[in-house]
Amino acid sequence: MKSFRKAKKRIDVSVGESVRILRELQELSQTQLAELSGIPQSTISAIENDRVKLGVERAKMLARALHCHPAVLVFPGWDIHDEAAA
Repeated sequence: MKSFRKAKKRIDVSVGESVRILRELQELSQTQLAELSGIPQSTISAIENDRVKLGVERAKMLARALHCHPAVLVFPGWDIHDEAAA
């Protein structure tokens, strides 16, 4: 196997942006995500715009609806190597 270089991090993504990105990749509207998750559309909008904190329970509900692990939403861009250096 050839050696490889890890890709450089180009952007930082907020929690709200991670929710929006996953929602849009699945071609869901906020209303559709609200129906799937049981979270009001207005709250999803506030989360995506970083006006409301996601929180553990909401992260679980959204993760189920978006078919991902809650950590993907709560810790976007987290890198174990960055933590080891701290």
